[in-house]
Amino acid sequence: MAKRKIVVSTDNSDWEAPKRRKPRKPMSEDQRAAAAERLAKVREKKRVEDPDYGKAGLHDSLRDLPDAHNLHPDKIKDWIKIQKDIIKTERGAVRSKIKGAIAKLATAEAYVRSMQKYLRTGDWDNLFFGPYEDKKVTYRCTALGYYWYGPKKGQVKRDIGTYYPDLGGVWTKEMDEDDD
Repeated sequence: MAKRKIVVSTDNSDWEAPKRRKPRKPMSEDQRAAAAERLAKVREKKRVEDPDYGKAGLHDSLRDLPDAHNLHPDKIKDWIKIQKDIIKTERGAVRSKIKGAIAKLATAEAYVRSMQKYLRTGDWDNLFFGPYEDKKVTYRCTALGYYWYGPKKGQVKRDIGTYYPDLGGVWTKEMDEDDD
């Protein structure tokens, strides 16, 4: 079967190329410093007028966290910058075919996605935290569970390394051995 020639019926005869913008003249260092200072003043003024300034896209539960909190949004944003730098270096390592670079790249990308999700939703769903994902999260028990059969019937179920409000602390291995 012979191929048929495709005929286009679109008429673009009245199309004009967009106007070309004139490139901006580069600023000197003094001009750049003065502009940064003016911008800082305006941002500070807006921050005083509107307490939610600069917090667009943040979940409501994160807006009033104290600065010392381990998962404060400002800390998370700094960690994201650190991880994005790691991603850049690991991409180069992947191109150079360095062993283990693909895994490190995937881990860093997943951690950035997880932190961005935290800023949107307010739920930290990762087992580790910190700028290099080096600190482990402690679980917190919100509702006690009980054994309902066997020799421990009626006793509270507890996991090592979990914070229990009724104890006011973390359940340790020594506590678990004493309980048995």
